[in-house]
Amino acid sequence: MSFIIRGRVWKYGNNINTDIISPGQYMSLPIEKQAEHAMEAIDPTFHQKVQPGDIIVAGDNFGSGSSRETAQMVLKHHQIGAIVANSFARIFYRNSINVGLPVVEMADTSLIQEGDEVEIDLLAGKIINHTQEKEYAGTKLPEHLIEMVKLGGLEPYLAKKLGIS
Repeated sequence: MSFIIRGRVWKYGNNINTDIISPGQYMSLPIEKQAEHAMEAIDPTFHQKVQPGDIIVAGDNFGSGSSRETAQMVLKHHQIGAIVANSFARIFYRNSINVGLPVVEMADTSLIQEGDEVEIDLLAGKIINHTQEKEYAGTKLPEHLIEMVKLGGLEPYLAKKLGIS
């Protein structure tokens, strides 16, 4: 099994918490309205410029803060292809997989610039920067987690495994 993601990079720094990704004051709104406010504290035009398949690249501790899945859901609503970061808050990492949003750790994301076109091979743990013509090592996702992401998250994965329609 292989799972390749290719997209344009949107670059952010360290400690991007869940309130930055999905501001809490909009939690009562439908997900499509919440998504209009994604990342607005640090990038007010994010929801207007991001395209399906784009990739977020960040520094350390991406997704710290609340364990609620609204942060992942607003990014998934925008059809973000993947998130690459130096490190993730563990609950954010797990919740991302649970909703079908690929996450990859890379030792030094400062090597990737905003606007770069990158390709991620989740199984090989390879990140190819087509803009800079460089290749980097990232974490490899096990096949069962790649399958979970491909199916859209934990619920559809379990439904398939259990034979539930």
